[in-house]
Amino acid sequence: QVQLQESGPQTLSLTCTVSNDSIATNYYYWSWIRQPPGKGLEWMGAIYYSGSTYYSPSLKSRTSISRDTSKNHFTLHLHLSSVTPEDTAVYYCARDPAGDYYYDYWGQGTQVTVSS
Repeated sequence: QVQLQESGPQTLSLTCTVSNDSIATNYYYWSWIRQPPGKGLEWMGAIYYSGSTYYSPSLKSRTSISRDTSKNHFTLHLHLSSVTPEDTAVYYCARDPAGDYYYDYWGQGTQVTVSS
């Protein structure tokens, strides 16, 4: 759980570490998705194994997604700048094998609360 109190521009940073080689295999897209309270899922962006990134137009100016790979695990990073209470949500990482917004593996979710 992450809590932020709004006081000037702040950046939210989250990581998603995948240690199971069978899940972290290359040639997949990995996405960040969030769900605000009482609302549906919102796709924020994705990164392909090559490092190519794709962002939601509504969040593109504030979002950065990157990844680190090592022999034993894969780590996905999300940075969301200038957060406001509107960014309060549960944030998920998810694997999208074909890049068609169908996800076969999901992280457990991280609650982020931004208060004013």
